[in-house]
Amino acid sequence: MWRQRLNAPARVLAVWLAALLMTLAAAAANASSPPDTVSPAGESGGATPAAVPARPRICLALSGGGARGYAHLGVLKELEALHVPVDCIAGTSMGAVIGALYASGMNADAIEQALSGQNLSDVAFDRDARSDLPESSREDNLMYPIGLPMGFGGGHLRTSNGLVQGNQLMALLRTHTGQYPGDIDFDRLPIPFRAVATDLETGERVVLHDGSLPLAVRASMAVPGLFAPVKIGERTLIDGGTASNLPIDVAREMGADIVIAVDIGTQLQRADQLNSMAAVTAQMVRLMMSRNVTAQKATLRASDILLEPDLGSLSFTDFGAMQRAVQAGDAAAIQQRERLAALSDGPQQYAVWRANLSQAAALPPATRIARIEVSTRGRLPASHVEAALRVKPGDVYDAPSVDADLARLARTDDLESVSQTLTGPPGERVLHVEANEKSWGPNFLLFGLGLSTNFDGDGAFSLQIGHRLPWITASGLSWRNDIILGSRDLGWRTELRQPIFGQVYLAPYASIRRNDANFYADNGVRERPLATFVQQNLRVGLDVGVPLGNWGEARAGVAQVRTSFQARSSVLALDGQGQAQTETPSLSPTTQTVASAGVRIDQLDDPVFPRHGFHLEGRAEMGLGGSDSGYNIAYARGLWAASHDIFSLNAAFEMGGAFGSSRDAPTYLFTLGGFQHLSAYAQDQFSGAYIAYARVSGLAQLSRDGSGPLRGIFTGVSLEGGNVWNTSKQFARGPWLSSASTFVGAVTAIGPVYFGVAMAPRGAHSVYFQLGNRF
Repeated sequence: MWRQRLNAPARVLAVWLAALLMTLAAAAANASSPPDTVSPAGESGGATPAAVPARPRICLALSGGGARGYAHLGVLKELEALHVPVDCIAGTSMGAVIGALYASGMNADAIEQALSGQNLSDVAFDRDARSDLPESSREDNLMYPIGLPMGFGGGHLRTSNGLVQGNQLMALLRTHTGQYPGDIDFDRLPIPFRAVATDLETGERVVLHDGSLPLAVRASMAVPGLFAPVKIGERTLIDGGTASNLPIDVAREMGADIVIAVDIGTQLQRADQLNSMAAVTAQMVRLMMSRNVTAQKATLRASDILLEPDLGSLSFTDFGAMQRAVQAGDAAAIQQRERLAALSDGPQQYAVWRANLSQAAALPPATRIARIEVSTRGRLPASHVEAALRVKPGDVYDAPSVDADLARLARTDDLESVSQTLTGPPGERVLHVEANEKSWGPNFLLFGLGLSTNFDGDGAFSLQIGHRLPWITASGLSWRNDIILGSRDLGWRTELRQPIFGQVYLAPYASIRRNDANFYADNGVRERPLATFVQQNLRVGLDVGVPLGNWGEARAGVAQVRTSFQARSSVLALDGQGQAQTETPSLSPTTQTVASAGVRIDQLDDPVFPRHGFHLEGRAEMGLGGSDSGYNIAYARGLWAASHDIFSLNAAFEMGGAFGSSRDAPTYLFTLGGFQHLSAYAQDQFSGAYIAYARVSGLAQLSRDGSGPLRGIFTGVSLEGGNVWNTSKQFARGPWLSSASTFVGAVTAIGPVYFGVAMAPRGAHSVYFQLGNRF
């Protein structure tokens, strides 16, 4: 009714105002549309098009499983081939390792290339190349092959809380994620990321979302009993698999519309397959993980995708089987290719997505360190750590270079762990370095076993115990003790080492050694000894030690030496007239002051089963004071190894003697006999003042594993020759003894084990068993 009373101009104005209001409303609606909403062109007829929803947010949930986790790489490769974008990642244990590298901006090929260029077993188990270790460590792992970390302090024995500290894994992760600071929010990574760990005290799941990316990953894969726990803040963390091995709900909390879950967990075994305590323990861990994985899988929606690579018998520790695991992951993704392809962005859009992954959180190029803060645990002084770092305040931060310094420090001082992080705002970046002595000290114990028998009533047993006490003072004073408790050999050596400048040190020491020695006449007959002695050697001295880089060590000094012999038995013989008489040579004690010099060069790749490298050792002593009983000693031995494929060749020699004595009787006795020391004869069967010996062995490596009680199996043959003599006139002029043997061996957690058969001329033979290494 009211419209009828409007005049024409008013009606025009009203229509104009209505059109204006509609235009403004449409503009406001368009302005409030989400930025990722696409509005396609309208259809003919002028109808307003409906808004197309944004693509779904796709997140990965990557499970743990040790070396089986390389299957995640196969899955990522197929996702990239199908142009499926990944918007967020939640990972546990090995899933966290692969997930963190991918989230940092690396593609699947780059990750595979980075990992395939490493000896992954050595990285996983913190094994350094033996030639990189200081000579003291190489000497220890030759003498003490039992790798049981043990020590004592505070009145009780202690052991490590994990066989592996993860230093090499941390260094590997920092090498590829070092462009990010140690206090980063993981949502600011190119792909948002979460690592799942477990609180050791409460058993609660801990989702790590900021801080040091390598440290978060290291905590996520701290498998109990294998990898040491990680302390972050006030919490001590272990592997996340015990709480959430397949973190689907974590991915959902990160805003996932679609979850691609990859489960690489080990299948449960039947009861009849659990034939050892270790197998039962492993099954219990799998049961715990299986329950939380089953609960997580129950939350999957129809739109989610579950991938379960068929990894067969691939074990948690098969780090050398990378390609097999990658192929299994790729095959699992191919089985779901149709569903995965439905999530594709198309080649062009995927390339744009990849190119636009944000690097805003990365450290700017040439970031400089404003300050360095060092913290240590134990007696290790912070000043020693600072001196080991080549980087100084004001220098450009280079994560791999700092890691190289810390790795060298950890090897030299045999530390439990070393780590570094860079935190703080631009212009105030602080490098935090933490170096920790072994937590099971401060006194550390080393062990070795030796057992030999020829199954004919002749054998020997020995237990070697080493004690190390480092950093008694801030100047680096240390104490070393080596004890041998054996059926034929008893000994104790105690030594202090005080650095005086650089790595050069002073070493006052004292030692006592008692061992059985058989005495023979120099007539080539070796059926029965004339007598058996107990040889005792007392020594007190002072040496100067000079490390020869990573090659070895040289020592020189003076010592007071007393050698004595106690007759244990003698034999009756017939003289020229057929009368019985006792032939026991007179071996009176000798005491003299000697000047000594020695060198040891050890470049063997393995102390038990060397495949390449060499070992040379020599020492000489010269008697001082011109005593009538004075004498000089020279001794050398060596081993060379080379290999091709599974085959290796070892060649060894030994030579020595006591020279310059005016006495007719020997002043010091060397021994021969036993495995790899004339194998056809009894342990230490022959003794004399001079020795010459050589051996050539060929071996074939049948299997090798980086972990477990049985670490390798091999077989071999050897040819040996040599003898001992009492006088310099007979030295190296015959007669010669020889031996040939064939054997099988195994590298075990308590040292090498050998079983073999040896033969020699004139019917000598031996079936022997040997536990422990013989050079």
